[in-house]
Parts: sequence; structure tokens; C-alpha cells
Amino acid sequence: MEKRQFTRIAKALADPRRFEILQQIASEEEVSCAAVKECHEVTPATLSHHLKELESAGLVEVRKESKYVYLSLQRPAWKAYLKELKKIGR
Repeated sequence: MEKRQFTRIAKALADPRRFEILQQIASEEEVSCAAVKECHEVTPATLSHHLKELESAGLVEVRKESKYVYLSLQRPAWKAYLKELKKIGR
């Protein structure tokens, strides 16, 4: 993993709410944006910002179907990030 992407992921996950959102997304194969909104007391604009940060860090894939939005964890990116964290911890 490139250092730049590692840093982007670390910055994205530094926000506790964003980390909670990522945990919810990771708990399922795919989750609707509406379901994420239901579980977290944030405005639509704030949720959009958090999702944009997670997507730009390469952690979340966004799929649009008609007027609905679905989210899924980019598992290869997540695994690569965890692998890099283990290297640092040694």
C-alpha cells in the first residue's frame, strides 16, 4: 500500500463517527445509505461528508441504483491497511 493511501485511510478513521459508520458498512455485504442514516444521528449533509471521506480514502464503494445508494467495504484496501498497521507495530 502506498504511504499516501495509508495516510488518507488513517485520517478518515481518526473521526470516531466515521469509524462507527465504517463498522456498520463492514458488518454486511452491502448496506443502504438509508440504513446507515437510521443508525447514526447525523444530518444528510454530514453523512454525505463522512461517506465521501471514506470513499476517497478507498475504503467504501458506492453503488447507485435508481434513487437509492448502497455502500460496501473495499475489503482488499482494508486488509492492506491492517497489514501496514501490523508492520508499524513490530
